[in-house]
Amino acid sequence: MTEEFNTQGAENLVAIASQFAGLGKVTGVKAFGSGNINDTFLVTLDSSEEQYFVLQRINTQVFRQPQLIMQNMRTFTEHVRKRLQDTPLNRRWEVPRVLLTKDALDYWKDANGSFWRAISFIEGSQSFDTMGDRSHAKEIGYALGMFHNLISDLPPEKLADTLQGFHITPLYLQHYEEVLAKTSACQSSEVNYCLQFVSDRQTFAHILENAKVEGKLPLRLMHGDPKINNVMFDTATLQAVSVIDLDTVKPGLVHYDIGDCLRSGCNPAGEETENWDSVYFDTDLCQGILQGYLSVAKAFLTENDYAYIYDAIRLITFELGLRFFADYLAGNVYFKVKHPEHNLARAIVQFKLTESIESQETQICNIIKDMK
Repeated sequence: MTEEFNTQGAENLVAIASQFAGLGKVTGVKAFGSGNINDTFLVTLDSSEEQYFVLQRINTQVFRQPQLIMQNMRTFTEHVRKRLQDTPLNRRWEVPRVLLTKDALDYWKDANGSFWRAISFIEGSQSFDTMGDRSHAKEIGYALGMFHNLISDLPPEKLADTLQGFHITPLYLQHYEEVLAKTSACQSSEVNYCLQFVSDRQTFAHILENAKVEGKLPLRLMHGDPKINNVMFDTATLQAVSVIDLDTVKPGLVHYDIGDCLRSGCNPAGEETENWDSVYFDTDLCQGILQGYLSVAKAFLTENDYAYIYDAIRLITFELGLRFFADYLAGNVYFKVKHPEHNLARAIVQFKLTESIESQETQICNIIKDMK
């Protein structure tokens, strides 16, 4: 939680939460989750219908058109809800609802101009930052596959592109080169490792965007941030019940999602480890995630889609490392950090993971081939 909220105090948060509390009186607000971008709070209500909802202050430095985010969220959550009504699933699956203010708006601005929104809380659910269990892997893959499947018939042009350039690796490479040209980074062995790592993979950065331009990969809707801690599990059944954090849903390539899900799911050491030698890509977990994903996504994937899955896993891991490293060089302006070297450490984790993926290319490609 930011310093500003410590000084603003809890009463102010209760007043903000009360703008959305159509179902009862707000009895408590506490910091919630571990997101790197928005400030998130769990609101407790004195209500028999719903006891909690999620309150967020959107980071408008990152999301410059927050009204469009809300418009997107309403468009696709209503689409998915209708799909589920028309063809119900044989298991629990929920979509977070956008909650309206007393004035029937889907956001509220406070006196400082901060942009607030509220979404329903998925009751009886939990998320995990890392995954050690093969049964979890299958469920995480199923969750992303179900998410993609439920929006696969929603035309991409119905949603605004709320983050121009997001998950377009060549643009991150260009930004990195601009930052590098203006920076005199201290020449530590860690920095030199990262500089060399990026330099060796310059041409590879274009692989998915080239495939899109050549018409090999179609534009669809993607989640944009399907890290494993954005999948909610039923606390009783331990089955996936929802995918959350929907700000980045936009037109793009589903390959960025598939790659990102595997990147975050198949690294048992987690993104924040400082023991870089412990970082590896777990192919058993990869197999589990893909099994779950393809059980639902086979319905809409093409032959070319399969051909680029390995590249997607390698590319998105490299891309995130590149983004962390560029942010470190720029002075930590995008991702929240706990210390000045935090983004450098995060970048090295992703680069070590990329190396592990590259060293297992044959095995990963065989897993993909066997599941077609």
